[in-house]
Amino acid sequence: MAENATPTSSAAAELIADASKRLADITGLMRNQQDMLRSRGINLPTTAMDALRNLKRRLDALTRGVSDSRQELASLRALAETTALINSPQSTDDVLNAVMDTVIALTGAERGYIVLKNRENGELEFRVARGMDQSQLDNSKGRIISKSIVNRVADQGEPILTDNATDDPAYKDQASIVGFQLRSILAVPLKVRDEVIGVVYCDNRLAAGLFKQHELEVLKAFANQAAVAIENAKLFESARMRLNEIIELRDRMENLFASIANGVITLTDDGRILVSNAAAHEIAATDDLIGRSVYEVFPELSDLIDHTLSAVRSSGRQQVVDCSPLIQGTTRHWTVIASQLRSEEGTSGFAVVIDDITEKKQSESQLVEARRYLPSALVDSLGDVDINAVNIQEREITALFADVRGFTTFSENLEPEELMTVINKYLSLASDAINLFEGIVDKYMGDAVTGLWNTQLNPQGDHPNRAIQAAMQLVLDLHAQHEVLPPEERLFYGIGIHTGQAVLGNVGGTERKEFAALGEATDICKFLQEQAGPGEVIISEATMQEVEMMWEVEPAEIRRHKSGYEHIKCYRVVKRKKGAASMFVDEELLALLADDNDGE
Repeated sequence: MAENATPTSSAAAELIADASKRLADITGLMRNQQDMLRSRGINLPTTAMDALRNLKRRLDALTRGVSDSRQELASLRALAETTALINSPQSTDDVLNAVMDTVIALTGAERGYIVLKNRENGELEFRVARGMDQSQLDNSKGRIISKSIVNRVADQGEPILTDNATDDPAYKDQASIVGFQLRSILAVPLKVRDEVIGVVYCDNRLAAGLFKQHELEVLKAFANQAAVAIENAKLFESARMRLNEIIELRDRMENLFASIANGVITLTDDGRILVSNAAAHEIAATDDLIGRSVYEVFPELSDLIDHTLSAVRSSGRQQVVDCSPLIQGTTRHWTVIASQLRSEEGTSGFAVVIDDITEKKQSESQLVEARRYLPSALVDSLGDVDINAVNIQEREITALFADVRGFTTFSENLEPEELMTVINKYLSLASDAINLFEGIVDKYMGDAVTGLWNTQLNPQGDHPNRAIQAAMQLVLDLHAQHEVLPPEERLFYGIGIHTGQAVLGNVGGTERKEFAALGEATDICKFLQEQAGPGEVIISEATMQEVEMMWEVEPAEIRRHKSGYEHIKCYRVVKRKKGAASMFVDEELLALLADDNDGE
């Protein structure tokens, strides 16, 4: 409606202006004629000039009326636009800028600004301004803006209008009025439900009487709607912030929920699934969980679940149970943790965490089996070593070869089952001694055992000494075992040890691999073992040079010559030297055994 009225009022103003111009022209002609007639002694009737003056007064009144109408139309348009702002989802800053522009347009002010009240501390904060910059707003001396007027409007909730502040006794002595020569000032409160949320201020430094009661009334009406629009914008902005926070929290929770490795589900009081994460779907081997009964999803665990939830409900405490359900033909091992969900109204449902420990149990079982063949220290560190990716290396190691003497003849008179029982006793002694000193049982070959030290799986600086200690421990354990065995089952090991280079790494095909050592270290220790008598430990010269400060040795003869090994010198280990540190070996018993061997 305002848009249609504007062209009409503009056309009327143009017609009135044209009529006023014509009237002025006619009045000028009449005055010229009157002067001319008076020079000849003739007077015109006064009614003609009176009529022209009456017509001019009526045209002036029409001009003022049209001007007032245009102002009224502008005010109505501003109010209509502000009404549209009330339900607009614009930001607070956008609404404030629109309101400020409208205030300047309605009042014709030179400058203006809007302050809003901080709800937390009650302080007035500048939000938007026209005709002044931030430095003027922040001027601490108070000469640029009239803060006292703004504070008064905010405190009393009533508007202030002065058409000539320099002469107004209420304000003429204020620093801002004097210093900046403010004349016309208009300030109105922004109210929402009788609460002042801010102030609209505008002024003029040059023109006195710029603001009248009309401007005050228009600005009051406008401010009432503008306050609602500003408050709604702040509410929209706050709602958007809260919504963004909720969305961010939701996304964060969803990401956290999805990243949990354990299965997580929430249940109603009667066991219906409300929420589940990806791990729960994987553990249950189905994507169809939401809305179903937990008893339907896991029928084989119905009794266990019912018992657990009942225990949680009655005790109010978390319950932890282990179970082994059959999922798609495969037995799984779960640890189930059930807790009660709580809300402001009290308890409402359950949270259930399913920890699938099947792989962990399998790994533990494998480690138990691995401890039969590897030292405990190595097994404990398997998590840090990728056995399948052990790089082939050439390095110095110490290798031990132990073979049971006389076993072939001994085995001829035994049944296979009995033979296996006896040989396992001796192989166990050898592997235990090797493991005790953190060697690796390389392999079993019939009645023989090989052990390795200082491989990439068990790096050691004192590997020659460890190998000899393992060998001497084996000798000691053999004598202890003989105490409980019948004489016909008492066998001895012949042991050879060498320190030298070997190539180590995984060997085998794609289906099966094993860690192995190839080279002189293993070949020479096997040759030395062939030179050892029952219960003897024969070492190479290279090993002897590494341990001569700790072990008492004596030269040993080569009993079985072999092509390519003519240069080999070997030594028999007698006992540990006095003062040399020992890890586990019973030195006193070994000394007695050495003396017995000397007597023999």
